[in-house]
Amino acid sequence: MANSNLASARTSKQDEFYTQFYDIENEINAYLEYNPNVFRDKVVLLPCDDPEWSNFTRFFAQNFKSLGLKKLISTSFAPKSKLLNVNYQPTLFEQENPLFELSLSETRGKLFVLDRDVTGDGLVNIDDLQWTYLDGNGDFASPEVTRLRDEADFIITNPPFSLFRKFFSWIMESGKQFLLICNKNCISYKDVFSYIRDNQVWCGKTPMGVDLLFSMPPELESDFIENEKEGSKYKIVNGRVMGRSASVWFTNIEHGRRHQPLELMTLKNNLRFSRHKEIRGKDSYTKYDNFDAIDIPYVDAIPSDYDGVMGVPISFLDKYCPEQFRIIGITQSWDGLASRIYPEQIQVSKTGKRSRVTKLNDGAAIKIAEPPCNDVYYIVGDELFVKEYVRILIQKI
Repeated sequence: MANSNLASARTSKQDEFYTQFYDIENEINAYLEYNPNVFRDKVVLLPCDDPEWSNFTRFFAQNFKSLGLKKLISTSFAPKSKLLNVNYQPTLFEQENPLFELSLSETRGKLFVLDRDVTGDGLVNIDDLQWTYLDGNGDFASPEVTRLRDEADFIITNPPFSLFRKFFSWIMESGKQFLLICNKNCISYKDVFSYIRDNQVWCGKTPMGVDLLFSMPPELESDFIENEKEGSKYKIVNGRVMGRSASVWFTNIEHGRRHQPLELMTLKNNLRFSRHKEIRGKDSYTKYDNFDAIDIPYVDAIPSDYDGVMGVPISFLDKYCPEQFRIIGITQSWDGLASRIYPEQIQVSKTGKRSRVTKLNDGAAIKIAEPPCNDVYYIVGDELFVKEYVRILIQKI
């Protein structure tokens, strides 16, 4: 691969990850358990989805009858339009179609439709999937794909991570039900978190702690082995390089897990019996300096009887029960809630290097009595602070 193509691959490789069939099946089953007819007589659109690679089309085509689908639509993006411009090799699936033209397959997206038994075998499955070329390259924001969005009842896919903000906006303006995979960092995006706070979007059934692995085109595997850290960015499973990403399912489809209240101890019992040494034996929970809330470093350490505001880890969201707690905000840039804005601070790194910053205003600040060991801290006048990780602000209902 030429150096220029390799650079492009590194830029776009997160957009070339493909979800495993098992992970799709495991997630979808949660919605079926809550409502077995959730997809019955519905149109499902899978944008950003190429059946030659993606398992989303395979899953819904394989389960077309059992789900009771009315119609399945998939669209794919033209290979020549991707940042990752590898040598395009058409599949037999394409070449056996009388419509096939190599130049069109390189530059135009494809439309895949499944809605009836085409082969006459009495079944409706992936063998009945029909395709044709789109007029454009398959960009989800194009007018022709947007028309498909407006026809659909559900939009389900693993969108390009680098385009998530644009894709999410495109989804939300439609008012449709959806199920998406995105990077966990998206939770703190202002234009995403507001929907989470208002209980219009929530995490899917799969816990954040589950390690989602993604297949990738073979031409990217050597690049990952050469340039990325095994275990962090990829794992080798059965001889295949699988991309690893800190990912989460986002949805507005109901599932039972999100209505299961957390079983929690009281504040008093947490301080006495918590399995976390940072909490056990203390007189009280730590309070933030720049907002009236206590800091909860672990979800299982949330006190059941505290009526004030609590800052909890982002991992709380996949256990969030809206009948138990309400979400107030997030400490990332404070969502407009900070009660104190600090002047310029001195940041002291783990090695002792000092820098003038304003980072303390972008998160929860905790006042400390003396510099911590081997940790970053901040100096404001004669006061010392540490900055807590991003926290979701919640309150008991």
